[in-house]
Amino acid sequence: MNGKDYYKILGLNKGASEKEIKDAYRRLARKYHPDANPNNKEAEEKFKDIAEAYEVLSDPEKRRKYDAGEMFFGAGGPGPGFGFRDFGGGRTYTFRSGDLGDLGDLFDLFGGLGMGSGRARRPRKGKDVRTSVQISFEDMLRGVTIPLSLVMNSTCSTCGGSGAKPGTIPKTCPQCQGRGTISQDQGLFAFSRPCPQCGGSGKIVEHPCPTCRGRGLVEGTKKINVKIPAGIKDGGNLRFAGKGEAGPPGSVPGDLYVTVNVAPHKYFRRVNSDIYLDLPLTFAEAALGTTVDVPTIDGKVKLKIPAGTQEGRKFRLKGKGAPHVKGKGNGNMIVVAHVDIPKKLSPKERELIEKLREYTSYNPRAYLE
Repeated sequence: MNGKDYYKILGLNKGASEKEIKDAYRRLARKYHPDANPNNKEAEEKFKDIAEAYEVLSDPEKRRKYDAGEMFFGAGGPGPGFGFRDFGGGRTYTFRSGDLGDLGDLFDLFGGLGMGSGRARRPRKGKDVRTSVQISFEDMLRGVTIPLSLVMNSTCSTCGGSGAKPGTIPKTCPQCQGRGTISQDQGLFAFSRPCPQCGGSGKIVEHPCPTCRGRGLVEGTKKINVKIPAGIKDGGNLRFAGKGEAGPPGSVPGDLYVTVNVAPHKYFRRVNSDIYLDLPLTFAEAALGTTVDVPTIDGKVKLKIPAGTQEGRKFRLKGKGAPHVKGKGNGNMIVVAHVDIPKKLSPKERELIEKLREYTSYNPRAYLE
């Protein structure tokens, strides 16, 4: 035995389940990973112990031998490709960083670096650009294309983004051999880090472009037409992939994010995909019934108001609402009736309403008695 208590290292009891072992490893690896603790030797050693404990306890056979006291470290102790040997059969069990199974995604937290897993280096990306536009209520209904002028970094037209003077080409970085990363051994693991000589590009520019001074980028105004889909909600966000800033040589452009603000309408209001309209009615129209012209997004339609219409009654006009951004069709228009009581009456109106009061045969407050 090597004298280490693997259960204690992971903070577990001896009867811990496979899930408890995996969860403990993930939690502690995040905390003590060298990328999260640069130049911290204590954390680095702790991380090695955590990985070593997980390697044994996550394997049923190795765990059985460990619990039975049948394992010891071979000469040289743990290191890249270290192993265990059981007393009986003389077999050596070796593991590599790739043997950690589905826990490899843990190290994506640290920029995709680490574990010597052979994963391809993720392409770098230019900066994302964010802006906002305002459109009218009518443009929201039918969709619109908006021209934008944005100040951002774009690929240098003189060198095509290489950063090298025309007639020359960048050379392969001698330190990383064009990979953009260098490996650094950390005991059980080999960690990849951006190459300090080329900054991760894999290339060295010996003769910089006079326009961009070797950056491959120039700042200027870029004109972009963005299509706003019909039915977008106020405050909605749109993403246009690859329409952001250009990045350094070898990278992909960032994305453009556009926040769309919809100006209010003078009488329509939107709720989800429905459009509401408040419709004023006179007392006579509400009491006797009528037919009125109602504006919709497609023009005016005639709406029949039945006799005895009460305040707040809603009428639905199917398909006369805002377009659904995702899916087909439109919402509905909801017409809300409002009985308009005049504040001032002409003498004739007063006379007629007083007669109406005399002939009114019902008491609307009878339920209160």
